[in-house]
Amino acid sequence: MGLFNVTHPASFLLTGIPGLERAHSWLAGPLCVMYAVALMGNTMILQAVRVEPVLHEPMYYFLSMLSFSDVAMSVATLPTVLRTFCFDARTISFDACLIQMFLIHSFSMMESGILLAMSFDRYVAICNPLRYATVLTNEIIAGMGFAVTARSFVTLFPLPFLIKRLPICRSNVLSHSYCLHPDMMKLACADITINSIYGLFVLVSTFGMDLLFIFLSYVLILHSVMAIASREERLKALNTCVSHILAVLAFYVPMIGVSTVHRFGKNAPRYIHVLMSNIYLFVPPVLNPLIYSIKTKEIRRAIARMIHRIKV
Repeated sequence: MGLFNVTHPASFLLTGIPGLERAHSWLAGPLCVMYAVALMGNTMILQAVRVEPVLHEPMYYFLSMLSFSDVAMSVATLPTVLRTFCFDARTISFDACLIQMFLIHSFSMMESGILLAMSFDRYVAICNPLRYATVLTNEIIAGMGFAVTARSFVTLFPLPFLIKRLPICRSNVLSHSYCLHPDMMKLACADITINSIYGLFVLVSTFGMDLLFIFLSYVLILHSVMAIASREERLKALNTCVSHILAVLAFYVPMIGVSTVHRFGKNAPRYIHVLMSNIYLFVPPVLNPLIYSIKTKEIRRAIARMIHRIKV
């Protein structure tokens, strides 16, 4: 009973971009466009994979999982971001903030796990193509999707309770237009060592390990490709990985940038921290459907057929 019997504000105040408050109404337009591209692009990929038999393959099933996580991430951040920038409505209740924090971190971890699963798909397709259909069956793909989802929710389940046990009495103003664990715990007027250690543990044991295994999978892929005699076949094999590599870069480069700024950029202006966090959350859901639509011929054709059927 006493564990959560601490002082909490009834609500938090969200922040847009410090120093650019007068430009918030102008920034609302590009943000709306980004959300529209993210939601429409990823929804079209989901629909294309669902209705097009030619896309009923492991690679596209994993792509649909990635699109789902991008849609979910956009939906999780959209209400508070648009309220903050469009209407200057900055208030969010304490419990709603906890829920949003949990969802944002969960869907972000889910995306990392899906990118790892997609690297395994590319590894099997290139290094062991004869066993591709037997290794990546529908049951195995569904199991991988369930494992990725369960890992995200189980690993991050303690976060709301770790925040709830802290007395928040320094301020109720958050640094972003959405709720994040590091942002909320810094407002506590108590020891946050447990929160910091658990946050670091989650970062290293999930995102860090995912990135390591993605890197190792591409080392093995490159080793296998270099053994192919024909230069044309080597390029053809590597070309099937380009979309995934770009998606990995779109996800992990902003994440590493955010971590670097938070660790070593303490003297950097606040708007730099906020902009880096916004890029990390907003850019991957926008870029992923564009990357796969441009680089993957089957996705382009499926979307074109869908649009043609709508027009007819």
